[in-house]
Amino acid sequence: MFCSKGEQGDDLEDEACELVSGVELILGEGTDSFRAYLSMAVKNNNGIGVLVLSDVYGYEASSTRDFAYRVACNGYNVLIPDQFRGNPWIREQNRSEFDDWVAKQPSDRVVKDINVSAKWMADEFLAAGISKKLGIIGFCFGGGRLIDALAQDQGAYFNSAICFYGTHMDLALAADIKVPILFISGDSDPLCPIEHLQDFEKTIGLGSRVVVFKGQGHAFVHRPESPEADKAAEEAVVIMRNWLNDGLVTNKS
Repeated sequence: MFCSKGEQGDDLEDEACELVSGVELILGEGTDSFRAYLSMAVKNNNGIGVLVLSDVYGYEASSTRDFAYRVACNGYNVLIPDQFRGNPWIREQNRSEFDDWVAKQPSDRVVKDINVSAKWMADEFLAAGISKKLGIIGFCFGGGRLIDALAQDQGAYFNSAICFYGTHMDLALAADIKVPILFISGDSDPLCPIEHLQDFEKTIGLGSRVVVFKGQGHAFVHRPESPEADKAAEEAVVIMRNWLNDGLVTNKS
C-alpha cells in the first residue's frame, strides 16, 4: 500500500489527548538490571500495555518520549526499555565508530531485556484480565529488534506489532513470527528497502501489511524534518492507531 496526502482510510475519531503520567523504572535483577520509562494514561486508561523499542538514540531521546506520550494519550500504558543499558548512540559521535558501537549491543542481550520488559508488562496489565495480549512498536534499530523478539515470542505475549522503517532485520526469522506486523516506511529510505519489507509481509502472512509513504526517508514519523514529513507522520500515526485498536482493543483474544 502506497500513501500520499489524503489517503488515510477509515480513521478513528481525532485523538483527544488524555492526561499522561510517567515514571522511571528499574527492571531485571542485580547487575543484569536496566532502566525503563512507563507512560500511562491517567484518564480513560484501557488497561492495555504497549512496548516501544527506540532508535539508536535511546529511551531518553525526546522524539521517543514524545511518541510514547502520543500512544499513551489514546489510553495505553507504554513502556520504553533502555535497550542500550545507558550507552545510546550520541549524535556528536564520529560516524566511523558506529559499527563498533552496534557490536556492543548484541541482539541476544537486547532481546533478553525485551522479554523481561514483556513479562513485567504481562504481570502488571494482563493479570488484570482486561486484555490477553500486549502490543509492540519498534523504530529503526528497535524495528530490527522487534523482529528478533517476535520470532522468540511466537505469540505468547504479543498480539499487535508495528515496525517503523526497521533496520538490520533478519528475514530468516520471519517464518517463526506468529503475529501480523504493520510495516511503515518511506520509499526514499536507503536503510529500509521496500522490497525487504514485502518479503517479510509475504513470509509472515497473518494479515501483515506494508504501508509505503512516497517521498519520505528514514525516521519521518518520529523525527519529521519538513512540513511534508509532518503531514506524512500524521497519516502514519492514524494508521498505527487504527492497527493497535483493531489488534488490542477490538480483538482482545
